[in-house]
Amino acid sequence: MKNLICFSLFLTTLFCAQAQNNLKALVGGTLIDGYGSQPIHNSVILIEGEKIKAVGTVATLAVPDGAEVISTEGMSVLPGLWDMHVHTMINGHADYAYWDKTYLPLLKDVIMPASAHQLLMAGVTSARDLGAPLEESIAVRDAINRGDIPGATLYVSGPFIQHEPYPGTEAFRWGVNGAEDGRKKIRKLAAAGVDFIKLIDQDQMSMEELRAVVEEAHKQGLKVVAHGHRPEEIRRGLAVDVDCFEHTGLSSAPRYPEDIMEMIRERTAQMNKGPLFWCPTVEGLYNYEYVRDNPEKLDSDSWHLGLPDSVVADIRRSFEHPDRLPYFQLTPSRRPTLETKIRQLLDAGVVLMIGTDSGIPMKFHSQSTWNELDVWVNEFGIDPMYAIRGATYWPALWTGVADQVGTVTPGKYADIIAVEGDVLRYISLLQDVDLVIKHGKRYK
Repeated sequence: MKNLICFSLFLTTLFCAQAQNNLKALVGGTLIDGYGSQPIHNSVILIEGEKIKAVGTVATLAVPDGAEVISTEGMSVLPGLWDMHVHTMINGHADYAYWDKTYLPLLKDVIMPASAHQLLMAGVTSARDLGAPLEESIAVRDAINRGDIPGATLYVSGPFIQHEPYPGTEAFRWGVNGAEDGRKKIRKLAAAGVDFIKLIDQDQMSMEELRAVVEEAHKQGLKVVAHGHRPEEIRRGLAVDVDCFEHTGLSSAPRYPEDIMEMIRERTAQMNKGPLFWCPTVEGLYNYEYVRDNPEKLDSDSWHLGLPDSVVADIRRSFEHPDRLPYFQLTPSRRPTLETKIRQLLDAGVVLMIGTDSGIPMKFHSQSTWNELDVWVNEFGIDPMYAIRGATYWPALWTGVADQVGTVTPGKYADIIAVEGDVLRYISLLQDVDLVIKHGKRYK
């Protein structure tokens, strides 16, 4: 009996020691918790294992003996960022047709893991991956979730759904031929385990096809994300109740037509449907001319992470002449329209979320998210707290995981970043995040 008691005491002591060793305390920083209220100065955040155990201040929350203390003095502390529009299957290469043909075999084991890792090291702990081959999307997402590879938590759509795939893109774009075919493809994606559906060129579908795709997705419990490049894409998307629109769109047209704005205002007035969400993805267009004329930023090695030297060299060659890229030739005409369209959406009551189209030519997963925040705040005058919530609180809510992440709240996963200085005054500080914790594990 004495031996049994001694052994029980030993196990209890060992368990307590392990629990203490598994306890982290972030102490001293200014906490922006994601809810939008006043920041908490001299904050204390206790992390036990993967979860946030308690949140307080140095005056109200004691740090337990034996906890690992991480000083955040002089730092802004906030939830891990989300990027709601990334393409992990590409990484800044300027020739899509060449990339798709050359690197498709490397997507699962090299390209997509590298993209996810680069996002994480940039402070992006969660991302919505909008368009990639199905098997690879599921495999990389699940490998990250199991902890096999480091990376932002991915929520994936798998292939684009559209009327007809562009030549050479059939591996990651699925065409729809009739309403029943649309329903079958959505059921196939749902059975494979995608997190939502991505629509593009829905103005080229029949309304019967489009309605069947959206209805089947909602029946399967999947939200639908739709492009908003052309007026009719938006009109039809609103008519069938898609759940989020992407891009500002409408090419160089100076503003959204009034009939579309009336439809948007009518939708945002329907409180029973919740907010109307939109990812404007302006950074890539807005900053193109600056990058073209100041290509030094392309020399950053942050986007090399996880990529073989041969791939890095190939990407570099693709934008050797940034001024000649067909992708951006109309951009100087489009750029002046971006702020106007964002203002129209805000004035109509739309909730904007941070999404970047990260991976498009000369736009890298290690840089795009903070650049989007910077353009919103410093170029368009959007309130920095609104912008941060557009990269934390609202994405988690839209994705359906607000009970797990998106704010710094006891009981949620410890997805937390910190950066030296005041991000509410200098949002561009997020270009060099000092601390990255995801699910309680420190990555940076």
